[in-house]
Amino acid sequence: MLESDLQAVAARFIASAPAVDYWTLRLVDETGEGLAVRDDIAEPSRLWRSRGAMITLAAGGGLGYAATSDLSSSGLAQATRRALDLAALHARLGLFAADPYPRSALRARYAPSVREPWTSLTLDAKLGLLSDACRQLDRDPRLVERMAWLSHRRSEQLLVSTDGAEIQQLWETVHSGLSATAHVDGQTQTRRGGGAEMPRQGGLERLAEAGFSSAAEQVADEAIALVLAPECPSGERDLLIMPSQMVLQIHESIGHPLELDRILGDERNYAGLSFVTPEMFGTYRYGSTLLNVTFDPSQPNELASCAADDEGTAAERQYLIRDGILERPLGGALSQARSGLPGTANARACSWERPPIDRMTNINLEPGTDSLEAMISRIEHGILLETNRSWSIDDSRNKFQFGCELGRLIEDGELKGLVRNPGYRGVSANFWRSLDGVGAPDSLEVGGVRNCGKGEPNQSVYVGHASPPCLFRGIEVFGGGL
Repeated sequence: MLESDLQAVAARFIASAPAVDYWTLRLVDETGEGLAVRDDIAEPSRLWRSRGAMITLAAGGGLGYAATSDLSSSGLAQATRRALDLAALHARLGLFAADPYPRSALRARYAPSVREPWTSLTLDAKLGLLSDACRQLDRDPRLVERMAWLSHRRSEQLLVSTDGAEIQQLWETVHSGLSATAHVDGQTQTRRGGGAEMPRQGGLERLAEAGFSSAAEQVADEAIALVLAPECPSGERDLLIMPSQMVLQIHESIGHPLELDRILGDERNYAGLSFVTPEMFGTYRYGSTLLNVTFDPSQPNELASCAADDEGTAAERQYLIRDGILERPLGGALSQARSGLPGTANARACSWERPPIDRMTNINLEPGTDSLEAMISRIEHGILLETNRSWSIDDSRNKFQFGCELGRLIEDGELKGLVRNPGYRGVSANFWRSLDGVGAPDSLEVGGVRNCGKGEPNQSVYVGHASPPCLFRGIEVFGGGL
């Protein structure tokens, strides 16, 4: 599966590996390309490659790690010596012993389904697609900016260990998007589409799946309609939140609060704590009985699907919340050992120069039985919301406020006109307990987040989320872009 020489690098390291209690070598080779056309002019393209190794070892009661981009025998040996020095320091000063560090003998492979490789189109052809889409957005002189973009990321990883682990994984993502910005009488509104909010693993077939070529007319027309629409009304209303916004709602008010290292206080300095405490698991009512949330790395081509995490733990589907009751945190094997709580295979690193920490992988809200039409018909005064454009949440991941690109009034069970600058706020537990409708499986959409930041030094990772539309009762809504 691996096209680069990572196997040869691993073999050289194994042949001269240090005599310690345990070690892992994680090799990563990533490439990426980004293309964009703005207002019919091609932007400078972006090309990048990142390649290196992380050595983690347990020795003398301490844990140490070191990274290097020098994959020669001497480069790996120098990094090993640094890791040994840090393990000795950790043995004297560490907050916990090295004993709980998980050992892996797993042998596994993962690769997404790719029907149309990135290389199946020339650079000229890709820029031609973007130019055509950008021209299709040009439907009205009130549109002051038009943009079409396309990016590709390919990441190969090989993890080997003292105990014979050999985990080969390949992730490949194509992400497309369109945006149109309209301006009238001091009011500016932007609308996105064409796959912008629904990234997934795969190849260029993602363009057709995301409706990239056919979305320009709707994106442009909705930007104009929004700039002319009235402000979103303020007050308590029911909300019908579509999957494009549910992605951020799940991410911020379920995913981050359940990260076990955050619950243990590891993120206190930078990304904050969590309102969730260890005592809540097994008994705490996180939401209504309709709320079922899973950690599911097995979903085909979801953004963070995988065979194992970066500690070498096999990735398996687990319920985090079942029938509204909190069951387990998002904690890798090391955090599980420290806390005595069950967890998931979600110790992840953003690249070769970072150690794994507890991160979201695919966090999905399981579908229910309601049709979209049935949920609309049950709303007397409400708003349908699409596509996140702003978010804010406190350092306990509890109180939140979101802004959306597009709102539609719902009155007496019927969809009405657009409103601009819709926003809503709440407190996580109260909000999820107000869940009163969950869309059926045919309304489920798979998306994700490509810029989830956490950790010191910072790590930005891809996270998958899937959700149907969801109905919430009695939520505080506001307008005016506040």
